[in-house]
Amino acid sequence: MSKMKNKVVLITGAGSGIGRETAIVFAQQGAHIVMVDRDQAGMEGTGRLVAEAGSDSEAHLCDVSSREAMRALADEVHRRHQALDVLINNAGIGSAGRFLETNLDTWEKVLDVNVLGVVHGCHFFAPRMVATRNGGSIVNIASAAAFAAAKEMPIYAASKFAVFGFTESLRADLSEYGIHVATICPGLINTPIVKNTLFEGAMAAGGKARDKAMALYQRRNYPPEKVAQAIFKAVVKRKSVVPVSPEAWALYYAKRFVPSIMEQLGKMDAPVAK
Repeated sequence: MSKMKNKVVLITGAGSGIGRETAIVFAQQGAHIVMVDRDQAGMEGTGRLVAEAGSDSEAHLCDVSSREAMRALADEVHRRHQALDVLINNAGIGSAGRFLETNLDTWEKVLDVNVLGVVHGCHFFAPRMVATRNGGSIVNIASAAAFAAAKEMPIYAASKFAVFGFTESLRADLSEYGIHVATICPGLINTPIVKNTLFEGAMAAGGKARDKAMALYQRRNYPPEKVAQAIFKAVVKRKSVVPVSPEAWALYYAKRFVPSIMEQLGKMDAPVAK
């Protein structure tokens, strides 16, 4: 019998991409899926796929960047379920543009979703997980940008470095309660993230950078299903830090063992910068 049978798994950003595929993988193992997203239609699509996988789900419209919305979400979920078994903080948005061409509104928007969205999930759901003493897992989705900061991605890199560091601290903090905490660093994954990325300055001109980025991701064509499988494996095997794609693993080891090379790579133009 699957270890996920009848477990309650909450996934933010469940309406598409990595979130959707993760919902399917956990549903195939018998988990009850709590979908969270701002896209109702996307969640309806995910819900149908969860049902086809043989499990059930519930959908909650919620903006993870809002403290009030996340508090209301937690209240509603906890009325239905004593506590989560698995919390997956996946929702995020991308940004691109040289620092001098970024504006503070973009900084605030990206950090609110990518960093505070993760913090909100942990803040409102981890205490009940601790109180029930049933262990469980918290999975925070970072990025290969958490250890490879391209000069065209100062905001996104800052947000993902923050998630990486926060998760490391949380892992140490919650270990005494038997709660497993994982950081997932996917890499170049073919999802809608580039389509929804906030481009600024020269990179926004004419939409060429967006088109090139989308073409790059499509040529790479590393599927979100593999990230979902890595997340599931991380939960079952209680792994701590999990790069997923080959380039994510390469950057992870390069950062650890040859940081000077990573510094030089960071100064180079990204493939989509021109």
